[in-house]
Amino acid sequence: MDVPTTLVVVAAVLAAALFAVAAAVLVRLVRARRGLRLAGLPTGPRWVFWGAVLYFVLPADVLPDPVYLDDIGVLLLALRSVRRAPDHLSEHVPD
Repeated sequence: MDVPTTLVVVAAVLAAALFAVAAAVLVRLVRARRGLRLAGLPTGPRWVFWGAVLYFVLPADVLPDPVYLDDIGVLLLALRSVRRAPDHLSEHVPD
């Protein structure tokens, strides 16, 4: 094989692997959406969670991409708000 053909084959294999990973992540996100809805979480924490996921995926960041501290911080704050949501639910449930 010559060099251009090899590069095309390698690029195609990498694109197929990237597509497989993206499909797996999409399936997990759909399951997470369903799980959040079925858990009975209020709308606020769900929006915070999905906003954090969008912030993680979108290319616009507060800090440059080689430093993922802002992305990790936003995701951790979103998970914290989702985790605290059941505490708020139990306050509103009559005994």
